[in-house]
Amino acid sequence: MSANNMADPRRTNKILRYKPPSTESNPTLEDPTPDYMNLLGMIFSMCGLMLKLKWCAWIAVYCSFISFANSRSSEDTKQMMSSFMLSISAVVMSYLQNPQPMSPPW
Repeated sequence: MSANNMADPRRTNKILRYKPPSTESNPTLEDPTPDYMNLLGMIFSMCGLMLKLKWCAWIAVYCSFISFANSRSSEDTKQMMSSFMLSISAVVMSYLQNPQPMSPPW
């Protein structure tokens, strides 16, 4: 066993544990994409609900998925889940009012 330690080229005094850089010292490390997608999802959800536009409701679901995928685990999930549920309700309500397939917006 001691022969193994003698052949080990690593220096134990040079091993340092990785510490991620703090966002307080460098604010450019914080990614605003989840926040923007959350806001866009809520705007499109409201447009889908109020204006009965199915494509707005589907874009809201897409934005909510992007927001959820890009968020950090330490963030508050209540706002994200409320945005997701709002976008799902916009899709459900738009199809309950008019069950026809979605027509292209052009």
